[in-house]
Amino acid sequence: MEDFLSANYWNNRYERDQTGWNLGEVSPAIQQYIDGGNIPKDSAVLIPGAGRAYEAKHMLANGYTNVHVIDFAPDLIAQLQEKLPNKTLKLHCIDFFEHEGQYDFIIEQTFFCAIHPDKRKDYAQKMKSLLKPTGKLVGLMFNRSFEDGPPFGGSTKEYKALFQKWFNKVEIASCMNSHPARQGSEVWITISNE
Repeated sequence: MEDFLSANYWNNRYERDQTGWNLGEVSPAIQQYIDGGNIPKDSAVLIPGAGRAYEAKHMLANGYTNVHVIDFAPDLIAQLQEKLPNKTLKLHCIDFFEHEGQYDFIIEQTFFCAIHPDKRKDYAQKMKSLLKPTGKLVGLMFNRSFEDGPPFGGSTKEYKALFQKWFNKVEIASCMNSHPARQGSEVWITISNE
């Protein structure tokens, strides 16, 4: 198995512009969720595997004061430090599985699909440890398969079985406002212990 959790692998993908997951903008469903007032402005928010950090940029532009971004690629984090010199944005260049913290919201956007399926149990367990007792994991996951990965596909049935082992409330619904490039292939998740 190629090491999809190596900083070098992801650095190379960004350097070669092999970033087919990059929409070039905030995902419409996530933007609507943010703009709908679902996340209080002072919430501690984590965006793992944030890439170009469109969601973080949108949140900063709309008054959010405690946004954290994780990415494994040091060159990408360096670029974000230059482009987003905002004191309320915290950039973490670290392996997601080594990150420590407590968050009110974690936003999922093309991170889960980048992790090899063998690590999905670890992902769910880590999300539980990073969320405050009243925290929520929200965002988008693919509801389709791919030939090879990353991205790695998945299904609603698989996600429910995985997350119900760690969380009390697992809501997964078809995403009605996906980006046109992903229409019909995404589900919206809201996962918590409430």
